[in-house]
Amino acid sequence: MNVKRRLSRLLAATGTMLVLAVGASIYVVSDAPGVARAAGTGPCDIYASGGTPCVAAHSTTRALYGAYNGPLYQVRRSSDNTTRDIGVLSEGGYADAATQDTFCTNTNCVITIIYDQSGRNNRLTQALGGGVPGPGPGGSDNLADAKAAPITIGGQKAYGVYIPPGTGYRNNNTNGIATGDQPEGMYAVLDGTHYNNGCCFDYGNAQTNAMADDIGIMETIYFGNNKVWGYGDGNGPWIMMDMEWGLFSGVNPRYNPMPPINHRFVTAIVKGEPNHWAIRGGNAQAGGLTTYFDGRRPNGYHPMKKEGAILLGIGGDNSNTARGTFYEGVMTSGYPTAATEDAVQANIAAAGYAPAIGNPTQGVQLVGGQSNRCVDVPNGTTTNGTQVQLWDCVGNTAQRWTHTAGKQLQVLGNKCLDASGQGTTNGTQAIIWDCHSGTNQQWNINSNGTITGVQSGLCLDASGAGTANGTKLLLWACNGQQNQRWSTRS
Repeated sequence: MNVKRRLSRLLAATGTMLVLAVGASIYVVSDAPGVARAAGTGPCDIYASGGTPCVAAHSTTRALYGAYNGPLYQVRRSSDNTTRDIGVLSEGGYADAATQDTFCTNTNCVITIIYDQSGRNNRLTQALGGGVPGPGPGGSDNLADAKAAPITIGGQKAYGVYIPPGTGYRNNNTNGIATGDQPEGMYAVLDGTHYNNGCCFDYGNAQTNAMADDIGIMETIYFGNNKVWGYGDGNGPWIMMDMEWGLFSGVNPRYNPMPPINHRFVTAIVKGEPNHWAIRGGNAQAGGLTTYFDGRRPNGYHPMKKEGAILLGIGGDNSNTARGTFYEGVMTSGYPTAATEDAVQANIAAAGYAPAIGNPTQGVQLVGGQSNRCVDVPNGTTTNGTQVQLWDCVGNTAQRWTHTAGKQLQVLGNKCLDASGQGTTNGTQAIIWDCHSGTNQQWNINSNGTITGVQSGLCLDASGAGTANGTKLLLWACNGQQNQRWSTRS
């Protein structure tokens, strides 16, 4: 028997904890059976110690192995279409966001590759479409705006993968990912405030032909509040498993008792083995995990017929109407124990995820005095020219506005509220556009609750005094009415 495993079992029986030196490594052996983890290492070191090694490891924020010193992701800038790999500040450390900031100065950047840290080359690249075509060339999906999800981790700046509808990543030719009814586990750290009811914001194991042509050919984490197939209590969002032809919150189709989970940073876990699967989750900033379901497969899903592709941000057939934000995630060989996952959760919490100070995720909501709804970028899109609207206040990044020293109202990383076409007449659309120094992107937030354009002097106005979700915003002569009054909410 392996010495680490023998001592781990011994200590489990006695309820003690010991720091153990084995060769050149230091292990913390806890009172949890079968868990020995390298001190100061990453989630994949913990999974390996538990006998369920990572076969895919993706992150744009940090290394997931203590010894990893390679690239995390690649960005491409629009000014000259050149690319740059973004690595870590040190071995096993956090992302080198400063390299991205320098490379992407005064231009747009997209994430072209999310590298696999496991050594199996299970990298994620642009999804090429499928049963549902994407909005890009040849039916492909869009690539994520590299600047749209700034955060801090361990006190260092980093960026997540911000997925608006129409954006997705995939790898249909993988190495070592579970197929058929083989056991596997996976987790993802996600933005708990950026979601919708679209299908489907997934991460995990999918079919290789991007077609919804059979049951049980997927095993992915789903995050959102879609109620078409499965759901839980309240209004969501929920962590569910997408198994194809169904999102499941438990053994029953559609409803199972499951509370929503909406921390700013969410740890989402699903795992499966023959006729057995589970959902777990927790606050990625602190605390432990909750087991939301642990039981048999739904009828018709045993045995599974997994095909071993990997996707992010889309459904198995490329369904691409969902939104979400991804920071890190892994897939394992074998069914991890709860003790291993608990140790991984402790590692995630210790990493120090936090909103970015001075960026849109730390901004404020602009709330209509008449409607009590928020100024919102539809579906969190970053497309220039998108007209802003009123929508229920949910606190996601598409509703977080930062009033800068230059009087810009900045959102989604590098987008600014803009008077379309530099318009100065009633009815000019209020849109988002790449931030620049123009006065049509400068705004005064006044003590009487109005927001006025520096160039036009007109007020930000809810069209037709509307109060419903989807009411468009425009500029209009200031008239003192409540549809031109706005308050801030943190």
